[in-house]
Parts: sequence; C-alpha cells; structure tokens
Amino acid sequence: MAKTSLINKNLKRKELINRYRDKRKKLKEMIKNKKITVEERLQIQFKLNEMPRSSSRVRYRNRCELTGRPRGVYKKFGLSRIKIRELSLEGKLPGVIKSSW
Repeated sequence: MAKTSLINKNLKRKELINRYRDKRKKLKEMIKNKKITVEERLQIQFKLNEMPRSSSRVRYRNRCELTGRPRGVYKKFGLSRIKIRELSLEGKLPGVIKSSW
C-alpha cells in the first residue's frame, strides 16, 4: 500500500487538472495560433505560466485504485497488474479469463 499522503496529493492534482482543463486548453490554442503577434503570444504564455504547476496533466500519476501502486497500472481497469491477476483468478472481474492455447 502506498503512503496515503502520496495518494491524496495525486487526488488533489486530479481535481486541479479538472478545474483548469478548459482554461489551459484555450490558452494553448491561442499560443498555437499564428495569426496573433509574437508579443500577444508571449503575454498568453505568461498567463499560462501563472497557472498552478499541478494543473498540468503531465504531473498526474496513474495509480491503482485499490493499493495506490504507481507502476504497472492498466488504464482499462484502473488496477495494478498484481490486483488484476488476483481478482481475475477469483472471478471478480467479469469477462476476464485466463488465456490458454
């Protein structure tokens, strides 16, 4: 089990990302617009830099929903490889069967 402080920090980042998503996307589109002058684009870049660092999607870490494990997490399930194996062998993940050929 991961430290609860790390799990909570990651959850706060997720909330920040959701809160600033539209504003960040709008500013990024304006920066990529070639019709705007360089000075205006720089001003927009400064606005983007003033936003919280944790509002960027890159700073969010996918973690296992059950254990908080940061590595080996499958996006489809939101679980780590270890928990997927345990739960699928118990038959608790519908539609998941052990492969054989």
